[in-house]
Amino acid sequence: MRKDKYPKARKRFGQNFLHDQNVIDDIVMAVDPQQDQHLVEIGPGRGAITLPLLQSCGQLDAIELDRDLVPLLQQRLSAYDNLMIHEADALSFDYQNLVKQQEKLRIIGNLPYNITTPLLFHLLAQSDCIEDMCFMLQREVVERICAQPDNKNYGRLSIMVQHQCQAELLFIVPPEAFEPAPKVESAIIYLHPLSERVGGEVPMEALSKVVKQAFIQRRKTIANTLKNMISIDDLTAVNIDPKQRAETVTISQFVALTKLWLKT
Repeated sequence: MRKDKYPKARKRFGQNFLHDQNVIDDIVMAVDPQQDQHLVEIGPGRGAITLPLLQSCGQLDAIELDRDLVPLLQQRLSAYDNLMIHEADALSFDYQNLVKQQEKLRIIGNLPYNITTPLLFHLLAQSDCIEDMCFMLQREVVERICAQPDNKNYGRLSIMVQHQCQAELLFIVPPEAFEPAPKVESAIIYLHPLSERVGGEVPMEALSKVVKQAFIQRRKTIANTLKNMISIDDLTAVNIDPKQRAETVTISQFVALTKLWLKT
């Protein structure tokens, strides 16, 4: 099927369709799909990555919200019996329902910029059934996810993702690799859920509340931003100087603070 037979990109879905074959090849090489693996692609769009993935993996479930694209994808990829297309919203999809026996899922996708953070949190809540994730995201978001303490990009997103995953920026993707071309650079990020979470187990919602409050005013000290949640004694108990700013506090220290807060 010719590319021009597909519907135009829709702004409300945040669609930017990948068309650069070199970038497509680099992504497939980074994913390195195998015949015994179960892949899930979020937002297959026009199928640029879907087709080469299908040729190498055992099973591929594709989740597409745009109902105009679904029948066209089904027609283009009808020869592959290892593909299941779900017309669904990735933000509410239950990924655990795709798991067969004891397998784990490998998640791939060119994610719309406007749903990146909530979708990542939705996936992290189901990380027990996920082997790894490889996403195309806005470069700025990837840099925030991968940021380390004492860096201006380090914040809530860095902590919440790195608490559960190893995060690595693989390579940058220029705007001209897409149609239409976005106004920002993109990047490929690799996320591998950890068998043991950084700092230990703690409820995600509780950690998120503490971290969100700590970063509510970045220029203020952590003693100030957390004064209604955490005491000075609790800060010093986990080796945090009350005069520190939140961006200098490690993930393990935030986890320890959250555990103390839950005990109060």
